[in-house]
Amino acid sequence: MTSPLKSLIASGTKVWLDSIDPDLVQRNRALGATGATSNPIIVSDLIKTGRFDQDLARLERDGLKDDEIAWQLTDMLVRQAQKVFQPVWESTKGNDGYVSFELDPLLEDPAVNLPVAERTKKYIELGKKWSAGHTNRMIKVPATPGGLGAVEDLCAAGVTLNVTLIFSQRQCKIARESIWRGAQKRASRDKFKSVYSIFVSRVDVYTEHHVPQLSTEAQGVVGIVNAKRIWQENRQFWADKNLPLAQEMIFASTGTKKPGDPAWKYVEAFAGTDIETNPPDTNDKVEASGRTITRQIDQMPSAAVLAEIDRLVDIQKLEDTLMSEGIKKFADPQKALLALIASKRKELVK
Repeated sequence: MTSPLKSLIASGTKVWLDSIDPDLVQRNRALGATGATSNPIIVSDLIKTGRFDQDLARLERDGLKDDEIAWQLTDMLVRQAQKVFQPVWESTKGNDGYVSFELDPLLEDPAVNLPVAERTKKYIELGKKWSAGHTNRMIKVPATPGGLGAVEDLCAAGVTLNVTLIFSQRQCKIARESIWRGAQKRASRDKFKSVYSIFVSRVDVYTEHHVPQLSTEAQGVVGIVNAKRIWQENRQFWADKNLPLAQEMIFASTGTKKPGDPAWKYVEAFAGTDIETNPPDTNDKVEASGRTITRQIDQMPSAAVLAEIDRLVDIQKLEDTLMSEGIKKFADPQKALLALIASKRKELVK
C-alpha cells in the first residue's frame, strides 16, 4: 500500500520539511521530502535539546557575539540539510532540492523602525552574503516593503529567492513582477528559480475572529480559496515565459490551528502541484492516517460560497492585519533565539 505522503508526492506535490533538525531531515527524506526550510523558532527548539551544546561552546570560544553565534549555527544546520537534498537538486537540474535560509527578521522589528530604504539595502547585502557559494540554498525574504524592494536586485545578482509572509494576490504580484525584472537582467536564466510562500491557516484564524458572519460552508475555507487563486494567477503569469525551471508557489502554514480539524485538511487541499512545507508533526499525522491523497488543487467550493467570501472578506484589511501580526511573529522569535543563546552561554561556561 502506498503511504499517504508518497501518494501526495505521486499527485504532483513536492513536500518540503518545515524543519532543519538533522534527524527529521533524514527521516522525512526517506518518506519522500525533497527540500526544507528554516526559521529562528526551529533553531531555538534545536538548541533547547542540548544536542548542539558542543557547537555553541566552540563558537563561544571563537569569541563570537550572540547574534554571530545564531547565524553561524543556522548556517551550519542549513548546510547539513543542503547536503541531504543536494542529490535532488542535481537530478532535477535545479528544479527541486532546496533549503531555505531566512534573513535577519530584526530588520522588520517595529521597535527599531528602520526606514524602508535601509531595510532594502540590508536585505540585498545579507542575501548576497548568505547565498554566496551555494547551489541549493534559497534566500528567504519577507513580502514587506523592505523585502519586496530588494528582490529585483537580488534576483539580478543570481540569488535564488523564496518570498515569504504572503497573504494576498497584491503581495504576490509585486514580488513576482519584481523578480521577473531581475531575472531579465541575468546573462542566463537557465538556473533561474523562485518560489512564493503563501500562508494558509493564519487566514482561517483571521476570519474566525474578524469575519464571524461567514456561513459554516465558507468559514474555514477562505485560506484555501485565497491560496488557490494566487496559485492560479502565478501559473498564468509564468505560462508564456519559456523558462527551464518552474516558478512555484509554496503552500505554507499547512498545520491546522483549529481543534477538530483533521491534520490533513490543508495538505490534501493543495495536492497535485507545486510545493508544500509541512511541519514534522503534520507529516507524521498525515502518514499515520493511512489516507490516499489525490489531486485537489483544481477543486473550489461552490459559486455561492465564493461569492459570499468575496462579499464579506476584505482582503486588504486581512493582509494589513496578518502582516502586522506576522511581522511581530517574525521579529520576536529572533529576539528569543538571541536571549536563549545568551542564557546558554552562561550555562556552558559554568
